[in-house]
Amino acid sequence: MASIKIKFRPSTVEGKPGSIFYQVIHNRVVRQQKTFYRLYDYEWNIQLSEVVLPKFNENRKHYLLDVNDKIRADIKHFCEIIFDLDCSGRGYTADDVIAEFSSNNPKNTYFSFAESIILHLKTLGKVRTSETYTVSLCSFKRFRNNKDLALEDIDSDIMVAYETYLRNNGISSNTSSFYMRNLRALYNRAVEKELTIQRFPFKHVYTGVDKTVKRAVPLKVIKQIKEMYFPKNTTYDFARDMFLFSFYTRGMSFVDMSYLQKKDLHNGVLSYRRRKTGQQLFIKWEKCMQDIVDKYDTLQSTYLLPIINPYRGIDERKQYIYASHNINRCLKIIGEEFRLPFSLTMYVARHAWASIAKSQNVPISVISEGLGHDSETTTRIYLASFDSVAIDNANHMILKLL
Repeated sequence: MASIKIKFRPSTVEGKPGSIFYQVIHNRVVRQQKTFYRLYDYEWNIQLSEVVLPKFNENRKHYLLDVNDKIRADIKHFCEIIFDLDCSGRGYTADDVIAEFSSNNPKNTYFSFAESIILHLKTLGKVRTSETYTVSLCSFKRFRNNKDLALEDIDSDIMVAYETYLRNNGISSNTSSFYMRNLRALYNRAVEKELTIQRFPFKHVYTGVDKTVKRAVPLKVIKQIKEMYFPKNTTYDFARDMFLFSFYTRGMSFVDMSYLQKKDLHNGVLSYRRRKTGQQLFIKWEKCMQDIVDKYDTLQSTYLLPIINPYRGIDERKQYIYASHNINRCLKIIGEEFRLPFSLTMYVARHAWASIAKSQNVPISVISEGLGHDSETTTRIYLASFDSVAIDNANHMILKLL
């Protein structure tokens, strides 16, 4: 009769989590089955072969409880396979046990594997990546009518059919490419973990980025938005103020605005790190920025703007997302007044700042630096960097035009 053992392999890289694998032993032959369960050394009890749960980290505890349940389910599955093979009366090998486990193992299906990766990313605090993977997976699930498929069944025909499905449902090529790149990243993770072989299923679908329609408004529209009358502290008034604050601060993204702390403003300079790239930016504080801050009561908050309330009892990221939806909904209605060929959103403020700066003959490299482009963007690859004084002068010149 075959036996099964749970083993832990520490990472060869210091500070990185190790992995769980199973050992199947039959007739003195040992075979291994890898898993994608990742644990740190201190989270595994070697003597008892079981997960050690943390006392204080609830997010990590949730992940480890899930791993613990999955290990138990795997062992039960192995035992059932061994029992059935023993009862069959036919000779079998350790390889047969592994093959049977792999063929019926739900973790070797794409949906299950992707969901486990998403859960793991959340425990690591990589919320943004987990969210983009979730959106893409949900789209693919709709195409499949929630019918999961084995990792080895994913091929180029399925992905071409999925691309056709997206196109027939009015999804733009850039959005389709976004989904494909995320699904490909998940698939490649499975390949890296040797849960399937590389079949390059995405080689015949589009994974590039098309040039999008320019979403900038001219200076006169910015002025008109600024001069529009709304009753004070209404949702439209707040949406307009946040749009203008983004423009005033060189097109700062809404997520960066949301997490600005009062301590980030010091000696007339606002400093912050872009959450997207980690790059630190410095902005000279102007009166128009202070006017917006003064308009709202944030005395009880550590945040500079009234987007996130730490005492509301709601997850801060959820507050930011909720505020973003509400503001963009209001801006869309405001934008209809100007009959723009696109929806007015917070992101338009960023495009507008760059476009207006260019029209005022501000060097492209200064604009690039002002927007905080990192090495991943085309402009930062070949444009020289300018010091913050040049950028602040450019921003000051633009704001004086209002």
